[in-house]
Amino acid sequence: MKKRVWIWVVSIVVLLVIGGTAAYFSIKGEAKPTGIEAGNMGVTVQKASEQELTETILVTGKIVPESEQKVFLEPEKGEISEYKVAENQSVKAGDALLIYDSSKIDNELKKAAREKELLQSKGKTEQNQIADLNKRIAEAKKNATTKSAETGEESAPQIDVNQLAAEKVQLEMGYEGTKSEIAAADDRIKELNAQKKEMTIVSKMDGIIVKVNQNVAKTEAGAAEPVIHIISSQPYKVIGTMSEFDAVKIQQGQPVIIHPKVYKDREWKGAIESVSQFPNAEGGGGEDFGGGAPGGNVTMYPFKVAITDDTSELRQGFHVSLEIKVGGADKKLVIPHPALVDEGGSKIIYILVEGKLERREVKTGAMNDEFIEITDGVKLGELVVITPNPEMHDGMEVTSFDEAE
Repeated sequence: MKKRVWIWVVSIVVLLVIGGTAAYFSIKGEAKPTGIEAGNMGVTVQKASEQELTETILVTGKIVPESEQKVFLEPEKGEISEYKVAENQSVKAGDALLIYDSSKIDNELKKAAREKELLQSKGKTEQNQIADLNKRIAEAKKNATTKSAETGEESAPQIDVNQLAAEKVQLEMGYEGTKSEIAAADDRIKELNAQKKEMTIVSKMDGIIVKVNQNVAKTEAGAAEPVIHIISSQPYKVIGTMSEFDAVKIQQGQPVIIHPKVYKDREWKGAIESVSQFPNAEGGGGEDFGGGAPGGNVTMYPFKVAITDDTSELRQGFHVSLEIKVGGADKKLVIPHPALVDEGGSKIIYILVEGKLERREVKTGAMNDEFIEITDGVKLGELVVITPNPEMHDGMEVTSFDEAE
């Protein structure tokens, strides 16, 4: 019985070994080479082309007026006697906005004017007296000359001349003092007029009155809020801040597309007016924007954009997003970024030439988010593989390919 069992076991094992061997050779005989082994590589290519390497920088900002003027209380000037403007009123540079009570200055002006008149009258009297003495001295000299010619001696008329001359000197000294007093009175009047002029606060610009607040809380130091607020009637501008990485790419005059957040499908055109050389005063180097700099610390720089389109539908304070186009207008020979392979610091691409791959080392230049400039190693119109993989090698045959636009 045991002998039969062993016979069956051995038979089954032999059959399994024979079957497995047959299956192995059957599978091996039917196996086909892979696409790479057979040179059946499928790739996607794109022609090397000439394009402008422009890059779009996205930043945010806020609509502001060209300039503004805020008028605060000046307690040292006293009480405001009159407001000359109302909200939404247009004003010109030099127009009166408000007037402080100048009654005290007016009284001092009247007093100074009366004092000047009295001094001028005194001076006129002194001038007349001096003129009269000049006449008397001339007559006395005439008489003294005649008498002296007759007797050869100094006579009484000569003595009169000396006395009159002494009186004249005294009058002239008095008149000089009066003229000094008149000049001082003039200075005082000019000073008072300047003080009175300062009691009238005027607009420094052509603009629009956006706020007149006659009930501002007053303190010894004035008030925290302005009593009058004016914004310029010139076209609005945009201000904001951009990172140090963007600031170095921006130049004055570069075009900007402005998208106010309240108008989803509309845009305004503008141009870079300035980018400050100095960091933003608030947190100049501590913001974490998560890219570009070690540790994520990025310094922000203020910028200003002039809006070249009509700004009548915009309002002060609108928040906007901006697209800034950077890069030269000259066309450069470029390929897509994915086509470039970094091999130990060497920049490699594959070119499809008559059904075979050609491995080339290239030199690169400027770039944007999509393309990179090739300065050496590629010719215009050559088919560049944009789907490289580690299996590719120089001379590999390619039986099929797709050409991207």
